[in-house]
Amino acid sequence: MTLAHMFDPSGIAVVGASASEGKIGYEAMANAAAFDGPVYPVNPSGSGTLFGEPFVESVSDIGGDVDLALCCVPGPALPDVLEECGEAGIGAAVVYASGFAEAGDEGERLQARVVDVADEHDVSLLGPNTSGFVVPERDLRCSFASGVEKIPAGNTAVVAQSGGVAHVLAFQSRRQGRGVSAMVGLGNRANVGFTEAIDYFDGDERTDAIVLHVEGTDDGRGLLEACRESDTPVVAYKVGQSDVGEFAESHTGALTGDHELYTAGFAQYGVPTVDATDDLLDAAAALGNSPEPAGPNVGVVTAQAGPGIIVTDRIQRAGGRLPELGAETRARIDDVLPGVTYTGNPVDTGRPMPEFGELVTAVAEDDAVDIVLVYELFEEALGFPVASLSGLAERVGKPVLFATEGVEEEMAEEKAALAEAGVPTFETPERAADAAGVLARYAELSARVAAEEVSRDA
Repeated sequence: MTLAHMFDPSGIAVVGASASEGKIGYEAMANAAAFDGPVYPVNPSGSGTLFGEPFVESVSDIGGDVDLALCCVPGPALPDVLEECGEAGIGAAVVYASGFAEAGDEGERLQARVVDVADEHDVSLLGPNTSGFVVPERDLRCSFASGVEKIPAGNTAVVAQSGGVAHVLAFQSRRQGRGVSAMVGLGNRANVGFTEAIDYFDGDERTDAIVLHVEGTDDGRGLLEACRESDTPVVAYKVGQSDVGEFAESHTGALTGDHELYTAGFAQYGVPTVDATDDLLDAAAALGNSPEPAGPNVGVVTAQAGPGIIVTDRIQRAGGRLPELGAETRARIDDVLPGVTYTGNPVDTGRPMPEFGELVTAVAEDDAVDIVLVYELFEEALGFPVASLSGLAERVGKPVLFATEGVEEEMAEEKAALAEAGVPTFETPERAADAAGVLARYAELSARVAAEEVSRDA
């Protein structure tokens, strides 16, 4: 099985394509039609064209190359459709229909038949019971949801058990101005699940971080081992701290399991966990756009004491530490801030100042600091220290995060300059601190996993 047929296809067949607006077969074709390769509407009852493409009766009648089938057919028809796809050499399929393992014994039997057919023909199967996936950079919109054309390209792969949550995260990434390399709703995980998706996106050049939404899985070890083997950072959001098991089982056909066992397992295998969708994307922005942190020590520079106190408190509760700065660093700071506010850690300037970037650089170059977090309310007369921050993380080999607030239209140009410079930016002191906390936990978990591997090999 290779997921390249799914996420990098040469052509697409929309099986069950429909000319009736509002039907999944219409909406899926409307989205897929934007793809830069051939897209074929397949329906024996169809006539004429749909989005400029002529209907064909069966996938076996398609003359060109097709790697991916979007199956917009009822569940009972699926085994026959997949049989035709397999015989036509189509290597991947998305199944939107529900009524499978999540729907009881009869649905489980139907899903087992579908998996048997897919396995016989080596077809990678996303779903059933999914809203599909999107790869924005390729205009690969294999979802029936509206608005997916607005999701921008980014460097985070979203792998969600729920198709609804996958879309929530993708649209949130748009609101945050970040985007995704891919958005995938796994659904019932018939033969493509977390393990296969993590393996694929770990090797995807567009992806620098992978985020997981997990309700439950019957292959916990496979999931955890895939996370540990991934060179690309992985962050997980495990839902189900309260009793939502019966509801979750009816949703994607999996029990949520013991929440503490999952989170302990993720920690053991080097994966930090979060408790909110925004936190998941913030963590991905920090991990995917930064050098890997060497440890949990955070140096804070703030232009306002109040937000700095929030950041300082939150970082420590989120797993980070605030080390004492070295004597040389303190001397550099004192040269810029003689007798002003607080020159320990955090460094507090009281308000933005022209030398703010010098202070950030001094803290970033301190040997005791592994991660840098900067907070500065926007002042139009001074702007942000873009020149100082540009390339700083790469030069010192440490993550440098930036948080701010202000009138959006006034600071839009400066924020865009930070984004262009690759600086992860956050809108509240809490979110920035939590992202720094994830970096700190990631560093400690990675170090522990590495030490355990060395011990095993000794």
